[in-house]
Amino acid sequence: MTDNDVTGAAQQRVELRGVGVSPGRVIAPVVHMAPAVSEPPEGEPLTGDAEAAIDRLKAAALEVKAELKKRAARARSESAAEVLKATSLMAGDKALIKNAGKLVTDQQLSPERALWQAATAYADQMRAMGGYMAERAADIEDVRARIVARLRGEDAPGVPQRKEPFVLAAEDLAPADTAVLDPDVVVALVTASGGPQSHTAILARNLGLPAAVAVEGILEVPAGTPVFVDGAEGAVVAAPAEHEREAVTAWQRAAAQLASFDGRGALADGTEVPLLANVGTGDDARAAAEAGAEGVGLLRTEFCFLGRDSEPTVAEQTQAYAEIFAAFEGKKVVVRTLDAGADKPLPFLTDTTEPNPALGVRGYRTDWTTPGVLQRQLEAIAAAARETGAHVWVMAPMIATAEEAARFHELASAEGLQVTGVMVETPAAAITAEQILERVDFVSLGTNDLTQYTMAADRMLGALAELNSPWQPAVLRMIERTAAGARAASDASGEHKNVGVCGEAAADPALAVVLVGLGVDTLSMSARSLAAVAAVLARVDTAQAERLAALAVSATSAREAKETVRAQLPVLHELGL
Repeated sequence: MTDNDVTGAAQQRVELRGVGVSPGRVIAPVVHMAPAVSEPPEGEPLTGDAEAAIDRLKAAALEVKAELKKRAARARSESAAEVLKATSLMAGDKALIKNAGKLVTDQQLSPERALWQAATAYADQMRAMGGYMAERAADIEDVRARIVARLRGEDAPGVPQRKEPFVLAAEDLAPADTAVLDPDVVVALVTASGGPQSHTAILARNLGLPAAVAVEGILEVPAGTPVFVDGAEGAVVAAPAEHEREAVTAWQRAAAQLASFDGRGALADGTEVPLLANVGTGDDARAAAEAGAEGVGLLRTEFCFLGRDSEPTVAEQTQAYAEIFAAFEGKKVVVRTLDAGADKPLPFLTDTTEPNPALGVRGYRTDWTTPGVLQRQLEAIAAAARETGAHVWVMAPMIATAEEAARFHELASAEGLQVTGVMVETPAAAITAEQILERVDFVSLGTNDLTQYTMAADRMLGALAELNSPWQPAVLRMIERTAAGARAASDASGEHKNVGVCGEAAADPALAVVLVGLGVDTLSMSARSLAAVAAVLARVDTAQAERLAALAVSATSAREAKETVRAQLPVLHELGL
């Protein structure tokens, strides 16, 4: 029997526990990812002409780059497309190919071995840097395997092809694998490594697939064994019992109740909590509008820049932004300016030789080293806003000081953008929120980065999944401090300034309740999460939300905070969330 045979496998009950990252309950046979591309033997010699071998290497890299760009075009979500575009740039990295070519010439290695060796060294360097760059090491290894497979004439690694629904199990999943998954066939994702903010987690939420990460032991479950996956609890059970089958049926009933969102986010006492969408392309924006989103809480503008060797023109950017703004006529659209650097390197903007890019020149800071790109982007955003009827707010990523916030406000105001804000992604910004909000009109919490920087924990490492949870009391205190700063920094009318959350935390219905209780005004998430969050908020009043927030903040661990709050929200079990 092959590793991916889905019939006849031994079925012994095994209960596993990981980190739940996307809700849902399913039962289906487990199928493992195909074996990885084998490493070329160490010292594998060159046969034939070195120059011809280097030409083959360059051609293979360009073919892989083109294939990844095609996958980006077919991706089912904006996040997937962004990641694939960035990965395609890695496949065409001139330094990588140059280093491999040098190994062919100087050490007379085969192009397969030379590329493998050069890419491995590159990945090892990135992993040693930690943070975002460590996160990209797996992507380099994926590119390495694809180029080597192309040189050998083998099929590229990827998701097994099946007609019947199955649960996909893997050590981890590369963006190129997850981006083009068919959710009608792959009904859940389970990985042995990864964290709650890994690519697998983010893409699973965007696709609406139940998913659990950091599930130790999943790779030992024989292929073909029926497994129960609870993506909210992080539970995976091989050879499930009747009560797990009943849980799946209950989830299916609950999912039917969550099939639509009426366009209004509010607590049980009528307190409004606008629910917005995180979007990228025009297609994403139109889908979010159809799903009932009350506006856009995060427009990721990187989609205009990724996969390019040069900066897009102001006219090109204006057209792209206007297409998105048009989907939300008369509604709020919060635009995040270019968040380049770290895991989103751009050849015309970022320095890939930085020793620790996650703590380096990224986001707003790129304007220090390459002035002009930000100003031209703001010009394009302003032009698109004038063409449409959307209420455009603009914010800068990676802000750490009030001085930076003031300068961004000046730049945006100079282009006629009247509502300015910043991302709170660093502890520094959270602690000085009042001073920052004296310079800008609003803040939006990027909980993915805020968690990583607060806990000093690489969000991709499965071993650090508990530390890297937005349920960490230290992270919740940062959010609480930000909300307190907003209330201290009132606007001209005496109203407190707006605090939003646009990180992945907003998509967790239980955590959404806590965020509102901490003083957050608006929540932004993937369109698929709107209905579930709205349904839970509607069952909780302001006093309950504040009480649950206090319990979470006073907990001693992320697990305690999450379990305590979930125990107080029976609606979660009722809806299978």
